[in-house]
Amino acid sequence: MKLLKNRLPSFLLMLCIATMTAQENKKSFNFKKGQVFDIIFLNQNPDKDDLLQEYFKLVFPVAQKNGYNPQPGFGIEKYTQGNYQPQSMILGYWNSFDSRSNFINEIEVSLPDFHKRRRDLWSTFALTYWELQEDLSFEINQDMYNVVTAYWANEEASFSKFKNAWVSKAKQHGATLKVELANGASPFGYYYNPDYLVITQWESEASFKKFYETNLNMDHQGVKHVNQFILK
Repeated sequence: MKLLKNRLPSFLLMLCIATMTAQENKKSFNFKKGQVFDIIFLNQNPDKDDLLQEYFKLVFPVAQKNGYNPQPGFGIEKYTQGNYQPQSMILGYWNSFDSRSNFINEIEVSLPDFHKRRRDLWSTFALTYWELQEDLSFEINQDMYNVVTAYWANEEASFSKFKNAWVSKAKQHGATLKVELANGASPFGYYYNPDYLVITQWESEASFKKFYETNLNMDHQGVKHVNQFILK
């Protein structure tokens, strides 16, 4: 019993560390109806650290004053479908569509080379935003296998049939759908507006790969294009 008592504090410490680590690997997102949810896929140009710090120093105070709220982002490990391989996925939200519009109007006046600065910093800057019609909450557990899939429709009826089959097959193979997004928009110069963007969570890479093989053999007649990324 004495030996157990001596070991108990160490055990509790290890348990606390394990719990904290598990919590750090889970990223939670909670948005309200009327807010505007941004997802940006980026590739940063090399050797731009000084310019990046200057950009954030100049832009972020204006953005946050106008209702921008940065959220946890993700690195991208690899891509499995499509022709685009970004390095990272950045998430954020605006308090309203008006606050988002006000920021663009203000920053283009106070920083006339705003868009050029973005081009200098990032070789790709692919932005989609959704004005939320209802509350949205989800959690990404980075200990799991997380996949982002973006589809563009070729024809609405055929695509709707494909999407329903895709979701059904994904669930049959063990996927958890963390978030589904449709009816987004992209600003001029940053166009990336899939008709359907979904983040799925899998127990393992092996379970995803079984679905992936099934997915590739589906009838893609209703699909114009696809990008698919594995999150780190």
